Amino acid sequence: MDIRAMNYEKLAHPAIAAALFHPRADWHPPAAPAFDQEVEVVPGVKLPLRYHLGAEAAEAPNLLFFHGNGEVASDYDELGPRFNAAGINLVVAEYRGYGAATGTPSVANLVSDARKLLPVVRATLAERGKSGRLGVMGRSLGSVPAIDLAVSAPAGEVEGLIIESGIAQTLPFLLGLGVDVQDCGLSSEAEGFCNVQKMTLVEKPTYILHAQHDEIIPPGLAEALQAHCGAQSKEFQLVPGAGHNDIIERVGDLYFQALAMFCRKLGQKPRRKKMGVR
Repeated sequence: MDIRAMNYEKLAHPAIAAALFHPRADWHPPAAPAFDQEVEVVPGVKLPLRYHLGAEAAEAPNLLFFHGNGEVASDYDELGPRFNAAGINLVVAEYRGYGAATGTPSVANLVSDARKLLPVVRATLAERGKSGRLGVMGRSLGSVPAIDLAVSAPAGEVEGLIIESGIAQTLPFLLGLGVDVQDCGLSSEAEGFCNVQKMTLVEKPTYILHAQHDEIIPPGLAEALQAHCGAQSKEFQLVPGAGHNDIIERVGDLYFQALAMFCRKLGQKPRRKKMGVR
């Protein structure tokens, strides 16, 4: 699959876009030591990145985070320090039309913009003396750019993948949102996000976190991400009692402890089996 050639044209249908994107112009300045960085992804369209770099160790792991479709970057201002306390630096990306960002969101832009933000984030982390490994994390709709970066980024630039409440197959997901996919001209997964197909190309350590009672993306669908993941080091964690939007509320600090434990694996090479006579 040539993922760089995908244009997501069918997902630009107005009915699909209306179901996928719920932007709100909600923004407030970050509280120090957090800071924003504005990135012009195309002429006239600027997206802010919000950095929470409070992890003490210079070699602390870093996560580039892509949020859900009803959230904005500043929604994570209270969570940033909790990531930092767990020893993780957090960078929250914004989408076109969300928060302080300009432009109009689309799936194609979601993916192309993420690819442009990645080198900016890496350069800024280096300038700030943050030498730790970089992973990507996507929640819900944010799983689309996160999975794409995990397979499209140049070697060594993304060293792990975390998916929370992620999208697997496109058609069941859209049907669950009330979209008449047939009326929109969408008939196959090849015309959708292709998250499952991309997962077969993922070789980096992968951690998939999903709620037991996810009412938007049932766990049975999400398990396809795990089943098709090409990584040798991969984990699937089902969170008991949780729904699509309350995993952190359900498990509290265990959430951050689990992420910190996984982040220790960023950049690890798959272990080769020893050859010998048995």
